[in-house]
Amino acid sequence: MKERLKEKLQKRLGSDSVRKIMIAAGAIGILLIFLSSFFTFSTPESTGTSGASAAVEQTERKLEELLSKIEGAGKTKVMLTTDSGSGQSFSAYSSYQNGLPEVRGVLVLCEGGGDPVTVERVSDAVTKALDISSAKICIAKLSE
Repeated sequence: MKERLKEKLQKRLGSDSVRKIMIAAGAIGILLIFLSSFFTFSTPESTGTSGASAAVEQTERKLEELLSKIEGAGKTKVMLTTDSGSGQSFSAYSSYQNGLPEVRGVLVLCEGGGDPVTVERVSDAVTKALDISSAKICIAKLSE
């Protein structure tokens, strides 16, 4: 049985047309590999970065809108710092939690940042909204 199979393969691979096709296919494969070095292809990780950046910016805007509605907070600005896997970054993200990059810290500037009651309310809202420790939050008075 093995000898029969071997003979059939040698007979088919032995013809010139099959050899030419195999050589052409090999040459085309090598050419495609060579050409691929000139093109860059997007990966899910690289496209996820811009999506993560947009998600962070959207979260910052939502937090600004919500925190400004807290009694005494007034005008509010929010900045999220996220984990990039190799330190802190505002544009590169690798670890995700609930669809967002892992939050490393939050800076909240608000007009009522000098009032301890307002600071506590804002801090409580941010810890609950982002599910982070209050140690990761800094709240300061917004000056104009």
